[in-house]
Amino acid sequence: MQAEERQKRIEEHLAKVEFASLDELSELMDASVSTVRRDLDIMAGKGGVARTHGGARLVNPKSDEFTFSARDTHQLAEKEAIGRACAELIEPNQTVIVDAGTTCYHVARHLEAKGPQVVTNSLPVANLLAGSNKLEVVVSGGVIYPRLGVLVGPLAVEGFSKIRADAAILSCGGITLEGISNSHGLLIEMQRAMLAASRKIIFCIDSTKFGRQSITRLCDLDVIDVIVTDKGAPADLVRALRKKGIEVIVAAVA
Repeated sequence: MQAEERQKRIEEHLAKVEFASLDELSELMDASVSTVRRDLDIMAGKGGVARTHGGARLVNPKSDEFTFSARDTHQLAEKEAIGRACAELIEPNQTVIVDAGTTCYHVARHLEAKGPQVVTNSLPVANLLAGSNKLEVVVSGGVIYPRLGVLVGPLAVEGFSKIRADAAILSCGGITLEGISNSHGLLIEMQRAMLAASRKIIFCIDSTKFGRQSITRLCDLDVIDVIVTDKGAPADLVRALRKKGIEVIVAAVA
């Protein structure tokens, strides 16, 4: 593949996911990391992308698909129902990892009564809970991506690698019988660290994500203990997940 075509494909990919790691781009372009790094340097010189630690992001994304505030306007009633149902799974005073997805934010809205220690890379979750005197909030380090409201990168991954939690509450871009997937390589790195740090794995997945497959594979289904979803989830897929030994909770929308 010629450099110009490769750079065009990189730009198209960044337009979908906003930022990506060097390893992710290398795999997608079927090129070496050093080749991708040179492409990004050229693109950065033209002002289209900005280099970050270990990757690149689009300077002026045309879509707000991945903006936290924009995403949180979708499926609001369903996310709130999932949030309530998921919070009920947490025992008092547990250490709980809360992912940066918008559905996880709605879980955090109902956690205060349990008095947990919350560990998160989500700026909205941290801001939501910061004023409470009933729980403790631990925020990971890392690079801030304001549009996503998330901390990512090697420092954030390292932070999660040093803790042990009773449970992790995560979201995703899609779920099929082949596993869980998400849209960003850097988010995948964070979520894998969260999975490794937790004894119980809970995924909060609204029904629009069922049957969808995002760009990057996160994990197999056998690592999941519980899935909390809404009544719109396809019954055949819910049955198949339960046959695999996963507890699937269908939250009732008020």
